[in-house]
Amino acid sequence: MLERIESPQDLRGLTAEELAELAQEIRDYLVSSVSQTGGHLGPNLGVVELTIGMHRVFDSPRDTIVFDTGHQSYVHKLLTGRRDLSALRTREGLAGYPQRSESEHDVVENSHASTALSWAAGIARGRSLRGETDRTTVAVIGDGALTGGMAWEALNSLAAAHDRVVIVVNDNGRSYAPTIGGLARRLDGIRTDPRYEQFLGWGKRTFQNRGPWRNFTYRTVMHGKRALKGLLAEPGMFDDLGLKYVGPVDGHDLAQVEAAMTHARDYGAPVIVHVLTEKGRGYTPAEEDVADRFHAVGKIHPETGLPVQPSRFGWTKVFAEEIVEVARERDDVVALTAAMLAPVGLQPLANEFPDRVIDVGIAEQHAVTSAAGLAFAGYHPVFAVYATFLNRAFDQVLLDVALHRAGVTFMLDRAGITGDDGASHNGMWDMALLRHVPGLRMASPRDATTMRRAFREALDVDDAPTVVRYPKGPVGDDLPSVRSATDVEILAEHGESPRVVVFGLGSMAQTAVDAADKIAADGVDVLAATATWVHPVPEGLLEVLGDAELVVTVEDGLTDAGIGEEWASYARLAGNDAQWIHRGVPREFLHHASRAQVIELVGLDASAIAVDVIAELD
Repeated sequence: MLERIESPQDLRGLTAEELAELAQEIRDYLVSSVSQTGGHLGPNLGVVELTIGMHRVFDSPRDTIVFDTGHQSYVHKLLTGRRDLSALRTREGLAGYPQRSESEHDVVENSHASTALSWAAGIARGRSLRGETDRTTVAVIGDGALTGGMAWEALNSLAAAHDRVVIVVNDNGRSYAPTIGGLARRLDGIRTDPRYEQFLGWGKRTFQNRGPWRNFTYRTVMHGKRALKGLLAEPGMFDDLGLKYVGPVDGHDLAQVEAAMTHARDYGAPVIVHVLTEKGRGYTPAEEDVADRFHAVGKIHPETGLPVQPSRFGWTKVFAEEIVEVARERDDVVALTAAMLAPVGLQPLANEFPDRVIDVGIAEQHAVTSAAGLAFAGYHPVFAVYATFLNRAFDQVLLDVALHRAGVTFMLDRAGITGDDGASHNGMWDMALLRHVPGLRMASPRDATTMRRAFREALDVDDAPTVVRYPKGPVGDDLPSVRSATDVEILAEHGESPRVVVFGLGSMAQTAVDAADKIAADGVDVLAATATWVHPVPEGLLEVLGDAELVVTVEDGLTDAGIGEEWASYARLAGNDAQWIHRGVPREFLHHASRAQVIELVGLDASAIAVDVIAELD
């Protein structure tokens, strides 16, 4: 069946039996394919019927479908002519998120949550202004993403609009983990109300028809022995905003999905369709998982769901262990997460000290400002977050934390180049942004030992924000220094009077050592060095530079306005006349590829650096 689908139009003529066969084929293909490449498996298994139903009711791309977040778009890709997922998230394959260059059916490439409703509001208003009143904009948003403040800003705006917007709330009770907070409790109340359970099971309830829905036309859709005679009009949470509501709908019952989508489409104004789905549907290992290990997977054995190769001890694990040790020693340390409890390493802390871990939902701005409040109340908050997601709360770091001299520590996971998740996930912006925050101190440790030490040193700062950044993936062996200057450590020396000094920051420290080895092999005296605390400028910088004629900085952040440029400016003002070369990430959006491929592409590998240095000296 899947081989017959070239575009959404091919779905329209299929029988119920053929659609059921197609759904099963899609699930089988997702498991077999994603198990070979890695990717977001659980979310996509949960939206198979939902995505089929949307594409049967709406006319994409004339009707625009926006996914929030885009990791639940694999089924959408399959139904829009992109049937080959064999190279998913690799340099030559499909992206793991919607991508405009792949298809006219893809609109929003940003994989950050809680943005789709604002996109939909803008697209729909533009259509209305053009008089295109027969085109519908559909936003698919998970219940987890609804915890983000931006989503509620958009809902507030949409409630006052009359544009053709269908908001599909894909409610599976989870984001990376179970959805938390008042919204979760309210949706759970809807799910577990006996009336709704009866509606979902047999359609025997009496449907309301009052208020703003009194003129709404209900239709009957037969599905075997079940009759869907209408749709619920007004649960208070959304009705209080003035938004029309349809549901709850069984997201795995294609007839119910299509009926709900058709009602919403024909209404002609903003409508919420509340769809209940099961993450990991149809794949036993994912259905039985309680830890959301199948939200995103590496390469796995499809029969068991077990990793093909067990993960090596990683940077996140180092932090996870250290914060538990610290919490046992200090009762003032409190951790925050934005719906990423396990991915950022806070699950062990939550297990041992549940009252000292605060999950705010997908709400980074709220997390940062509430951390400032915790600091005022006498605690030392630790906000563990992916580096790319802290971009969303820069204003709060600047004006709520730094301005108020709050002792808040930010642990930036997945800092630098992450690779296969593409442009929106590379944590490459943080150093260039954060070094401009007054009073902020930033560490970029090179190994597990320096990371543990930096974390503890950050916790001792109670009058300014501190940042500790570290990459995705396994942590290598400790990289010892051969000697130290103030706040600077020399990792390798070739010759007594180096002409070249190569600084490698954080995960680039080993690269600096390797580059120095290659430069020395060409007969050049060279020194490789690093610093754990990279901002403000380390005191020993000028001492290490000595009489070197060429200084190279290597960092996995932006080259422009990065740490290297800050150090060079400092050195010049101090009278140092060495020539500087800065190697980092260019100011552009990087396409998905492996981390190693991206590093080679942007010239951050040791060989490329050594070649540039030798050429400069000649």
